[in-house]
Amino acid sequence: MLDDPTGLQSLARRSSRVSRSISAENPTGEKGRGGMATEGTGAQAAGDLGRGWKISPSIRIAPGETAVLGEIDGPGVVTHVWCTTAPHRAWRGTVLRMYWDGAQDPAVEVPLGDFFCQGWNTFSQVSSQTVAVNPNGGFNAYWPMPFRTAARVTLENLSAEEVILYYQIDYELGDVADDSAYLHAHWRRSHPVPRGEVHTVLDGVEGAGHYVGTYLAWGVNDPGWWGEGEVKFYLDGDDEFPTICGTGTEDYFGGAWNFDVPGQGYTTFSTPYLGLHQVLRPDGLYVSQQRFGMYRWHVADPVRFGTDLRVTVQSLGIGPGHHNGLPHRYRPTSDDIASTALFYLDAPALAQRPPTPDLIAMEVD
Repeated sequence: MLDDPTGLQSLARRSSRVSRSISAENPTGEKGRGGMATEGTGAQAAGDLGRGWKISPSIRIAPGETAVLGEIDGPGVVTHVWCTTAPHRAWRGTVLRMYWDGAQDPAVEVPLGDFFCQGWNTFSQVSSQTVAVNPNGGFNAYWPMPFRTAARVTLENLSAEEVILYYQIDYELGDVADDSAYLHAHWRRSHPVPRGEVHTVLDGVEGAGHYVGTYLAWGVNDPGWWGEGEVKFYLDGDDEFPTICGTGTEDYFGGAWNFDVPGQGYTTFSTPYLGLHQVLRPDGLYVSQQRFGMYRWHVADPVRFGTDLRVTVQSLGIGPGHHNGLPHRYRPTSDDIASTALFYLDAPALAQRPPTPDLIAMEVD
């Protein structure tokens, strides 16, 4: 991934790895055992067709239940994850977890929707290299996820209603390079950011690795422009001041001048590595605050660290000018910011992780 960010250069190379796939039609991923179900969510619809005709295309996850989506013996690498749910409210009512090499703690622990840049329970098209979300709620992730001895993927339903999940986990079995790192994803929410403070995107990371992605679900609680806050990366012992400091939130996500195209206002975009893919506007009734979805994938420009990493973003906007005649001034805001941080690390689990997401912390309705 690092030497060939497009993946195309390696596409023509032969490999000794073998391809496998886990789904509700082949829950173990075993060779030659797909489509053998005699019971499942499609049994009634396929009643006139019989075995092999979409008997088990999905699973039901009861309230409070944790479903094991896949258990794989390694070595290998997960190459693609696809899923979709009914209802869409499950995007912020379920927690996706991934465990590597028998670790007791998950490396990935994120609300399902946020892992796929859908933190507001409302569909938004994403057309990026590593995450693609398509009508109407088809989630795809192409982050390489190597493991050496085992991989385990689960989905916990914290909501009060049953969730129907369609899913497929594609992977390859075979040797993994010695320098391959493990994918991690951490979720945090400041609801709201205390005025004058910053939102922590990532903290407690110890070890060597590289930071590869940020998704923010940003809800605005103050009038005016909201995206002046700098994104800061504190690397390898940085204390008060970071090594990497950006110039503003919209700049970090690849935009400029408030994402505001004259005559049309906030303008969405989705590119291979960055985007403002979602703008939710107030409706004058129940939808009150403006809400935004933004992603930045550090695929071509990973942020490398050797011992530790911390990432923050300021909740900062623009207010009216002072009496000295300045046209405007920066002012701290108190916005609702939920972040998903993706990074590769030389260890399959971390001792310090953010609090496990619960339903109250996740809810956006």
